[in-house]
Amino acid sequence: MSKLSQLKQITTIVADTGEFEEIKKYQPTDATTNPSLILAASNLPEYQFLIEEAVQYGKKKGTSKSQALELSIEKVFVNFGLEILKIVPGRVSTEVDARLSFDVEGSIQKAKNYIALYEQAGIPRERILVKLASTWEGIVAAEKLEKEGIHCNMTLMFSLAQAIGCAQAKATLISPFVGRILDWYKKAEGKEKYAPAEDPGVLSVTQIYNYYKKLGIQTQIMGASFRNSDEILELAGCDLLTIAPKLLDELSKVEGPVPRKLDPIKAQTMDIVPIALDEKKFRWMLCENAMATEKLYEGIRNFAKDTVKLEKLIEQKQ
Repeated sequence: MSKLSQLKQITTIVADTGEFEEIKKYQPTDATTNPSLILAASNLPEYQFLIEEAVQYGKKKGTSKSQALELSIEKVFVNFGLEILKIVPGRVSTEVDARLSFDVEGSIQKAKNYIALYEQAGIPRERILVKLASTWEGIVAAEKLEKEGIHCNMTLMFSLAQAIGCAQAKATLISPFVGRILDWYKKAEGKEKYAPAEDPGVLSVTQIYNYYKKLGIQTQIMGASFRNSDEILELAGCDLLTIAPKLLDELSKVEGPVPRKLDPIKAQTMDIVPIALDEKKFRWMLCENAMATEKLYEGIRNFAKDTVKLEKLIEQKQ
């Protein structure tokens, strides 16, 4: 049995891609998208029909060129999500514009716009996860959205402080970024590689997992942003893992035992003290963590850049 098949027995596997053929190939339960993945897919000929449909939608519904562009971008994200939902049995994650990462009301409105488009297409909100950056404002937005039955996937997560904030907001799911944490430490410490069990990204997700399971927190944990298959196998047993096609392919071709590394029963035996978080505490804990601070803001900037590129692609077709 392949390592991927074994992993599926203890962890829900999610495809980290916007390309439908890749999703069909590996049969994940869920799929996640982000502006970078949608941009990459939007440049491929086989997905142009989704772009064209979104452009026509924006032209029809928009009362100005800027509004038409905004509506088209929303529809592009939802169009990709709709196609993905034809393939996966579970949920799809659709990301709020990164430029709204510090705008509570803007994030809430964008999330509601997505849900409205999905529901108009006959998709219940239970199958949608709205992705929000794990800023304080994103956490506040998530708390309000969850109370309205709109489920949130908290992304760009690099620290326990962010994870605690999202748990307090009762977010449905968090996506701690493993590989980007590794990237930062390799550069900061001048190391070329770490042993899998000592990988800083793996250690970060393990810390969050044990905190959640010890304290009975219901928010799901989905490890994300992997650089190699060793990181994935070190997190076997995590609630979910979202994996890029290249690494899914690698795991599907290798056989060997896949022992469970994260275990809720083991977490119960650990000496973990709950941390009460308000905005001031959150901001200070984040400030103290240089890696989390830098990677959070870098991630927001990069997702925003790719959204702008996608807008330019749409503008050329208007």
